[in-house]
Amino acid sequence: MTENDMVRGTGTPRGTRLVARYVNELGGPRASESRFADGAQVRIEIPSVENPSALRAVVEEAQRHDVIVHRVSQGSGAMLLSKVELSEMARIGADEGMEVSLFVGPREEFGVGGGVRSPDGALLNGRLRGFDHLRYAIEDILRAVDVGIRGFLVADTGLMEVLSRMVADGELPASVVWKISAVLAPSNAVTFRQLVALGGTTVNVPSDMTLTELSEIRALSGAPIDLYVEAPDSMGGMVRGNELAELVTVAAPLYAKFGLRNARAVYPAGRQVMDDVVNNVREKVRRAAIAVDTLGDVAGDIVVSKPGAAGLGVPEP
Repeated sequence: MTENDMVRGTGTPRGTRLVARYVNELGGPRASESRFADGAQVRIEIPSVENPSALRAVVEEAQRHDVIVHRVSQGSGAMLLSKVELSEMARIGADEGMEVSLFVGPREEFGVGGGVRSPDGALLNGRLRGFDHLRYAIEDILRAVDVGIRGFLVADTGLMEVLSRMVADGELPASVVWKISAVLAPSNAVTFRQLVALGGTTVNVPSDMTLTELSEIRALSGAPIDLYVEAPDSMGGMVRGNELAELVTVAAPLYAKFGLRNARAVYPAGRQVMDDVVNNVREKVRRAAIAVDTLGDVAGDIVVSKPGAAGLGVPEP
């Protein structure tokens, strides 16, 4: 059996033990011993689920393809959803035992400043400018919390510090999951650990991280990693579904995110791009189902969480 056979899981025996043998005994990155609170190693996330129509489409496709979607995330911001829409997403998430994670708005790229739209300005995406933006962000979160949303994407370290203080003071529910956005994605283990120390519950890392780099994070922190297994073009367009067994073995607990290459960008979303929003999420669920099916073929003993598992920010409408 060659090393490549072992990586792909094509040799005999098959399963996680085979992958673990590769990463441990052949000098590669070590298998992670960390797990989610329910003992599972992997959960599935579908990003850019922008509104109730898209969320209903995710539920339909998940049922069609017999795959569990544990979390959906949204990029336009809770600020662009009405209270009726927020309430509907909360009800759907609660019924399905699924976390609904909404971006916080407004943010730099939605504002009046010109720097963020300059050639080098993308690094400012997600940041909050001045105390007014911090106040707007907190109000945005409180508005969504009031209707039962219990998951938010955070892309500003100052905001994360304030939110952690609010949780400690009882001004926000302790059950809220704070998902560090891909905009802040840490490229090394120390920065990852800093973001967790600030209050991040789960942390999105760059989509092109190697198994060795993911293993380095696990050496310092057991907090859940969020990784685009398939990334949108703006994040590099990686398609790594075939690597899911290795990624889970090294990076568990892992939220495996399925973006979509060659797809139209939809932020901020509305009726003008509704067809794209819905068609995109349907294909993302299909891609996730293929990867999970392949995972079962090559590593059938990897544990996937059930709906409503401990640690998910399932809405509380």
